[in-house]
Amino acid sequence: MSELLSIIQETADPNPESLSKILGLSIAEVETQIRTLRKSGVLLGWVPLINPSKTEGGDVRSVIEVKISPERDGGFDRLAHRISMFEEVEACHLMSGAYDLLVIVKGKNLHAVASFVSERLSTIDGVLSTSTHFLLRSYKEHGHLLSQDGDHSEKPPVSA
Repeated sequence: MSELLSIIQETADPNPESLSKILGLSIAEVETQIRTLRKSGVLLGWVPLINPSKTEGGDVRSVIEVKISPERDGGFDRLAHRISMFEEVEACHLMSGAYDLLVIVKGKNLHAVASFVSERLSTIDGVLSTSTHFLLRSYKEHGHLLSQDGDHSEKPPVSA
């Protein structure tokens, strides 16, 4: 099954027919492995990888460094889980170093993200501080390059 997981991570193709050809297994065997991976909680789903510079969407993504106070008998887990439950939060990771949680947030605009941080995230008991960084441009996501070296398609050509 680890070979199946590797292929799914690389191709993000949930089509059992395609996967069966790559793995040299029957479609039924692939479907059984996928069901087993889903039941065990290893395989949670598929997410398409979209290049934000090629879309018209105006969503803003930010990286927020959060310092929290660990709780007796729970450490960071309860607070991290609570933060993860917000709709705006795309990802939440426990980190080592200068801050405790790395939180990825998506909003409709800068104001929406700023409001989320100031009104909802930073007011939670146990949140000591936050530091927000707005993502300006992505070059690589999930192992895939989003632009080629020298690709400046967002800038008009300079004429002499």
